[in-house]
Amino acid sequence: MNNDVAIKVTNMTKTFKLYSDKANTMKERIVRGWKNKPEIRTVLKSIDLTINKGETVALIGVNGSGKSTLLKLMTKIIYPNKGTVKTYGKLTSLLELGAGFHPDFTGRENIYFNASIFGLTKEEIDNRLNDIIEFSELGEFIDSPVRTYSSGMYMRLAFSVAINVDAEILLIDEILAVGDQHFQDKCFTKLEELSKSNKTIVIVSHSLGSIKKLCDRAIWLRNGEIAKDGKCDEVVDSYLKECA
Repeated sequence: MNNDVAIKVTNMTKTFKLYSDKANTMKERIVRGWKNKPEIRTVLKSIDLTINKGETVALIGVNGSGKSTLLKLMTKIIYPNKGTVKTYGKLTSLLELGAGFHPDFTGRENIYFNASIFGLTKEEIDNRLNDIIEFSELGEFIDSPVRTYSSGMYMRLAFSVAINVDAEILLIDEILAVGDQHFQDKCFTKLEELSKSNKTIVIVSHSLGSIKKLCDRAIWLRNGEIAKDGKCDEVVDSYLKECA
């Protein structure tokens, strides 16, 4: 394997089984039949792609095109039905708001809880705690239970932890659409800083203007297949032309 490769996806297909509503009465069971056969939906079809270390890559496409599913496959939250998804390097992700947070723990306690999931020791978390709290701008709320947080506060804490675990690969879903403009700008500034430090970033976003500023490459997914892969400006412009 090339030492420059961060993520390698080979002939990868992902399907899901969808079940219709089950019959609730005996009459419905007789009319519909006893067996509730699932519908097989193919979300991603024979995907091949390589993301090199240090690249900042956007996944774009309409809702339902397979972007978030591909990100989850890279994170190994889910696994392909066919083919392989391999990552090379320490990985952290922001896929679902507050994932890994315990609602009854305070923000401070969740920093330790969440960062330990990413593989940090207590000593490493101790050394980064002040930076995480400072970046989150949560102030006195850091010692309140996260169940009392707004969605924007969740995002601040989740992002602050993720960028401070010093991972080589950072995967980000639409989470950055949450929160006020000030913190969104702050997040993108931090991502620009990380992208210049040889970190690999893969981001899903509908904020195409920000994507153009941040990313050097874009992968456009259409109906579970790669429609175009190349320079960010060119791919985004092609996508917008089709959507017009």
